[in-house]
Amino acid sequence: MTGDGGYLPGSTTGGLALDAIPRPVTILVGHFGSGKTEIAINLAFGLRNRGAEVTLIDLDLVKPYFRCRLAKDGLETRGIRLVAPAGDRFFADLPILAPVARAATRNGGPHVRAIVDVGGDDLGARVLGSVSGVVDRHATDLLFVVNANRPFAEDLQAMRTMLREVEAAARLEVTGLVANTHLMDETTPEIVRAGIRSARDLEAATGIPVRFCTMQHGVAEAFGGPDGAADHLPILAMERHIVAPFAPKPRGVRRSSTVV
Repeated sequence: MTGDGGYLPGSTTGGLALDAIPRPVTILVGHFGSGKTEIAINLAFGLRNRGAEVTLIDLDLVKPYFRCRLAKDGLETRGIRLVAPAGDRFFADLPILAPVARAATRNGGPHVRAIVDVGGDDLGARVLGSVSGVVDRHATDLLFVVNANRPFAEDLQAMRTMLREVEAAARLEVTGLVANTHLMDETTPEIVRAGIRSARDLEAATGIPVRFCTMQHGVAEAFGGPDGAADHLPILAMERHIVAPFAPKPRGVRRSSTVV
């Protein structure tokens, strides 16, 4: 089954960045609006494109308009399991997912992957603290998304402070950084390079490696495409899937029927 016009959701998502997350469970944390949700969805599609059985767990209890559950139709079309509140609890802001999340994060393997999207800042990471005790730390990557164009993330000290606050709230240590600085459709290769420099600064200050960088397909072409590299970092070439109900729909993006 395909989407509108025969389009298969997430079919063009991919890149060598997927090789940088070999562990069965990948958890995404970071500042409000850093891009965690879009990255989580694209990682799920990218891994699915490689034949993996993928579960996407929506633990974002902070932002009502930017959650993985808003891409429910496209995810299910591709056979990706979405763990999120259902029915009249679809937009629930309650930590009702912890038991299911605990089970899903413990059942990974080489071809069975779980991606977890967590709400922004330390507030959003608190729900992750409720499952940290049963997460296999050796099988889990906790990735901190770096977007230097977001408020309170403009300098190294602010980013380092937030990273440590997220770790404390999540009760887990960050194992990798993701460079995701952008200006939506106005992103240029130089903006990507500037964002990578910010991520590298945080890497130097914390000792936590930058795993990969992200960008839309059009920008990725400037770096050799999905199988290229930006400043020696592997690329996750992404499609855009999340559109808020109050925002104009970008060209080529299908607004999910789950947004009300």
